[in-house]
Amino acid sequence: MQPKTIISHVRQPNKETQSNDTHQQGVANLAEVFAAEFGMGEWGRVLGLLHDKGKEKKAFQQHIIKESGLDPSVRVEGDYSHAYVGALIAQKQYPMIASLIAQPIAGHHRGLYDYSDYVGEMKRDIPKDVTLDAPIPIQPRLPKMEKHDLHHFVRMLFSCLVDADSLDTEAFMNTEQAKLRGCHTSMPELLMRLEKHLQEKRSNSPDTEVNRIRNYVQEQCVKASQEACGFYSLTVPTGGGKTLASILWALHHAVKNNKQRVIIAIPYTSIIVQTAATLKGIFGEDNVLEHHSNINPEDIKDEELCERIQLATENWDYPIIVTTNVQLFESLFSNKRSDCRKLHNIVKSVIILDEVQTLPLGFYKPIVYTLDTLQRVFAVSVLFTTASQPILSGRIEGTNPNASFDALPSVREIIPEEARLHEKLRRVELQFMEEANTYDEIAKELAKHQRVLCIVNTRRDAKELYDRLPKEGVCLHLSRMMCPAHVSDTIAHIKEALKNQGGNPIRVIATQLIEAGVDIDFPVVFRQEAGLDSILQAAGRCNREGKQRICTTYVFSLGKEHPLPPGFISQTNNARLSIGKQHDWFAPETMNSYFRQLHCRIDSFDSVTVKGVKYSMQELLYKIDVEFEKAAEVFHLIDDQTRSVIVNWNGSLKYYQQLISQGPSYSLMKKLSQYSVNIREQDFRTLQNIGAINEPFENIYAITNPGFYKADTGLTMENQWLEETFII
Repeated sequence: MQPKTIISHVRQPNKETQSNDTHQQGVANLAEVFAAEFGMGEWGRVLGLLHDKGKEKKAFQQHIIKESGLDPSVRVEGDYSHAYVGALIAQKQYPMIASLIAQPIAGHHRGLYDYSDYVGEMKRDIPKDVTLDAPIPIQPRLPKMEKHDLHHFVRMLFSCLVDADSLDTEAFMNTEQAKLRGCHTSMPELLMRLEKHLQEKRSNSPDTEVNRIRNYVQEQCVKASQEACGFYSLTVPTGGGKTLASILWALHHAVKNNKQRVIIAIPYTSIIVQTAATLKGIFGEDNVLEHHSNINPEDIKDEELCERIQLATENWDYPIIVTTNVQLFESLFSNKRSDCRKLHNIVKSVIILDEVQTLPLGFYKPIVYTLDTLQRVFAVSVLFTTASQPILSGRIEGTNPNASFDALPSVREIIPEEARLHEKLRRVELQFMEEANTYDEIAKELAKHQRVLCIVNTRRDAKELYDRLPKEGVCLHLSRMMCPAHVSDTIAHIKEALKNQGGNPIRVIATQLIEAGVDIDFPVVFRQEAGLDSILQAAGRCNREGKQRICTTYVFSLGKEHPLPPGFISQTNNARLSIGKQHDWFAPETMNSYFRQLHCRIDSFDSVTVKGVKYSMQELLYKIDVEFEKAAEVFHLIDDQTRSVIVNWNGSLKYYQQLISQGPSYSLMKKLSQYSVNIREQDFRTLQNIGAINEPFENIYAITNPGFYKADTGLTMENQWLEETFII
């Protein structure tokens, strides 16, 4: 059967066809709109018109006719791959910009190529059965760019193409699903909702010093929001209301500067969940996209809204997005269609980077350069928010000149230096315990306090101290040996116990997972030695509500029993020790000194070692012959050499049985992620060797034996525990 027209898609069950010309025109129209946001609309149009030219091949038409059921008897003659054809035509018609425009076309199904593989693809011939239309006029000159801009420029064009391709295909193949996209509230309307919420909040709040400071912070944010697109920082101590203040700045700034969305990137899922819940309460669930691994579809009762949200995670077509640093930055360095599809919706946005001091120093240079590109080339404004502002502008000095680099040209701090908010919001003093201690000695100190939180660096240390505490009153352990659902329940238990004004003890041993974004308030906190930023985060859990005048956070060493291991945590601790003992530890200038000391201990701000081979983003990406695939393979914010294992806790087996009977699905795997623990590869092999681990489907693992999961401490290995360094 020979088609009268070139077929692009066949819609089941009625076998209706979409012509290739109709599809390419539809994709071109969308891609032109997307790329026009950064001044390259005509480039986007070319991408759309050429991307599926290879479907004109006789072999492809035979393939689609056979596979769609139009004529199952058709014989497919030869190679039916098609993506390379449009890339070859682009290379022929636009030689001056060949790799920039041909790469996205060649990779629009499999992902962007490493340059050598791309060159290999471009050695193929244009099939004789493909028509060569007259080239579309296009401005071949690029906007002014730096070396580190180029790979992002290609990725943005790729994003415009693959989202346009997906949306046009969906509009034909699944019209009901396509109707669920879009239709969100405007930025001015969202700003009005926030202003109304804040006004009501102020009206119902007492006239206290803390509330006056929060109002002051908001006033400064509104004032600074009227300035031009650029880099801003909001340095506010714990309790200063920086979350809502940062959103207030972002929405005012978006309205003033015609920005399209607000993207909030956060390092910890605990903060994401809290922030998203707050924002949904203000703006409505249909205006806030929560995009991270721990979101549970069961929490969304409206089935249509649930589907809309799942669709929106594909391309971030929402006015407010709350996501992880990992999701944001790994997408910006990915080569995959699914990851890159959302990138063009970052253009003309406002990005809030919360707890910015947590950005990994091994990728500090490529991350800072990426933010620079987003701001200069793609009209993004960035707000850095934290109580512990790192150094982001000027010269970043490493251990040697080769490690050093020039960061952002300038970052404007919203809160005037003379405000001295750290003094006005002071609730805690730090007390450093001079001598190294044993587990027993620290446990004895903790037992002296009725209400105390102790934060340590490793899962092993948490387990050791917990085992030594008297099990009276409320005594709880908190670490990532517990699955996320168990962690959430334990945090809720802690909060409920703290509300009780009775005399029962409340003692909690936790890893640093509780350090940021968890709204708990203890009168006494103990923190194992670490970097100053981590210690101040821990101090934020002490006298958080300011109910007492000044409380104490004790900093201790377990050096007698378990010295800090070599690596990053030792570097951060040594940087803190190097600035001396006599400081106002909460002052911005002290934090600045700490980060300069820390940077001096870093031998590269652009380096990762994978399987014994060292890579840098500069060598892979800052050149014409970009290695997109290799860079995506090695760029991971968290060096997580672990395996995720489903555990047996609190009814998780009902979902596991669904997995066995129904197979994996998006919603089911999201549910099971709440009952999973990440364990080191060597411990995974140990458990596997003793038969504890099941593998019902490829790369999906479970420990169903209840003996391997304890109600108080989580996953166990026959009286052993998993030790890690600074991974929570």
